[in-house]
Amino acid sequence: MSLEALLFQALNGLATASSLFFVGAGLSLIFGVTRIINIAHGSLYMLGLYLAYTFATRLGGVLGFWGGIVAAGLVVAALGALIEIVLLRRIYQAPELFQLLATFALVLVINDAVQYLWGPEDLLGPRAPGLRGSVEILGRNFPSYDLFLIVVGPAVLLLLHLMLAKTRFGRLIRAATQDREMVGALGVNQALLFTVVFMLGAFLAGIGGALQVAHEPANLSLDLIVIGEAFVVVVVGGMGSIPGAFLAAIIIAEVKALCIGFGVVHIGGFTVNFSKLTLVAEFLVMAIVLIARPYGLLGRAQGAVRGPVEGEDPIRPATLSLKLLGAVVLLGLLAVPLAYKTSPYALVLGTDVLIAVLFATSLHFIMGPGGMHSFGHAAYFGLGAYGAALMVKFLGAPMGIALLAAPALAFLGALLFGWFAVRLSGVYLAMLTLAFAQIVWSIVFQWEDVTGGSNGILGIWPRAPFDSRPAFYLLTLALVAAGVLLLRRFLFAPFGYAMRAGRDSPLRAESIGLDVKRIHWIGFAIAGAFCGVAGGLFAYAKGTISPEAVAVSRSIDGMVMVLLGGLQTLTGPIVGASVFAVLQDTIMRQTAFWRGLLGAVILVLVLAFPAGIAGAIGKWFAARRTAP
Repeated sequence: MSLEALLFQALNGLATASSLFFVGAGLSLIFGVTRIINIAHGSLYMLGLYLAYTFATRLGGVLGFWGGIVAAGLVVAALGALIEIVLLRRIYQAPELFQLLATFALVLVINDAVQYLWGPEDLLGPRAPGLRGSVEILGRNFPSYDLFLIVVGPAVLLLLHLMLAKTRFGRLIRAATQDREMVGALGVNQALLFTVVFMLGAFLAGIGGALQVAHEPANLSLDLIVIGEAFVVVVVGGMGSIPGAFLAAIIIAEVKALCIGFGVVHIGGFTVNFSKLTLVAEFLVMAIVLIARPYGLLGRAQGAVRGPVEGEDPIRPATLSLKLLGAVVLLGLLAVPLAYKTSPYALVLGTDVLIAVLFATSLHFIMGPGGMHSFGHAAYFGLGAYGAALMVKFLGAPMGIALLAAPALAFLGALLFGWFAVRLSGVYLAMLTLAFAQIVWSIVFQWEDVTGGSNGILGIWPRAPFDSRPAFYLLTLALVAAGVLLLRRFLFAPFGYAMRAGRDSPLRAESIGLDVKRIHWIGFAIAGAFCGVAGGLFAYAKGTISPEAVAVSRSIDGMVMVLLGGLQTLTGPIVGASVFAVLQDTIMRQTAFWRGLLGAVILVLVLAFPAGIAGAIGKWFAARRTAP
């Protein structure tokens, strides 16, 4: 490719960078002040694009297009204020990850609301009045609207800089970003400050989406796509840094644009298709930046934040009553195959619930006792599933060998990724795990000769004596029960206490001779191995495996399960996974808009049980025991 063509492609990247900067800057402002990891920020971007489309097509002309962009931003800002006042203000005292759970529920609600109002089809808006032509640059026609987008990004960066540096409101934002408790102690109305900042962040997301009305079609998948890119921008630039977000947006957009520009390149005897890297380019950039500079390009070093918000009582062996309850539940699960003839679907749902329990329990192992918040646990689930499937596909391996290969491959993946991840903490650690998971997803999605690509691998069915539904259910029950008990045993061993010590006070743990990073690394690998067992069982339960097993949505589902049950209790992931899997299955069969209904149910549960279902029940029993 010629130099002129690469420069032209770089201009396209600058146009895309403006959109990334808008949504990244809004997310950075919200997190900096409120400390909320707003998963719904991508939904606000998507909503801004749909609103701009409606204004442009219904009103038409200059007013409908340009006025519609501003109106879309204002409507989204108003919705942001409503969300902050009605929902988030009620849970600011809850642990930060439960706030994340609430915003994930909003993603489901907003997505189904958009589908109900606009339908499932992609919607492409009209061209921009006054900017419908093109300008000749480097011998090629470059759209005038893209030039406008290139200019508007730096202009907004300048306005935000002036606001933060020259106004009292900006100084309050910067002060709250550094120490929001001190800002409250000085008499500042924190509630009003949080609402206004959330409105501003929502406005930026809405405007960022609305400006794309003539650039890309509105579609229902934008929410999760954009929030992934926004988190990458914020983390690469440095949490709370607006200039960092702008720099990161340019770097990421340019890397993706140049990958498209390079296309297929022949190097010696090898052929490299750079265009395929666009699926994972931003996550590769994030992984490289976080490994080289753990706090982002323009971010500042933070203290370790692995510990939970609230102190925990030491974990203790199960009481007699809890053991009896567990035995009753196990007997009930063993009796499920007896209902196979009258209710065959009960075994299908029961198998899905059991796999979800092991998946969530393995994630809780590193999130709770380990304090390592992983956004990419689906990587090890997918590695386990593909490990088993590939053994069957290429080697015709027996079921037992394939199920042993599943945790082995997942363990190796977790060992590799964990070596880098445990050197970070907080959001940076979580985002690095997300980057690794997306890299795994990209590999299984594009390596068609081995993984089957988007079609996946078919024909992974259980073999005798587990080729009947009841027999496979009992096998799943045995492996899941053994996995849960082994993970629990790890936590009551010296290793488990050492892992908790490293979470609660790394400096004290190191001062008594504990190698905190090594301990957390081993814990990370153990969790990955058990997650791989769940993945292997999933492959045999479904008979097929596809890249969806490694998708971001599965990692988010795992976090929802853990948080719904309760992060600070060992029974939490079991309860949360069971409730979530049953709710999802039941609601999905009741209505086409099951995501919104499921999100509403999760919101109710978050408001009713801010410590999780099992956590709330545990606190209730503890209060009963201590009551006079």
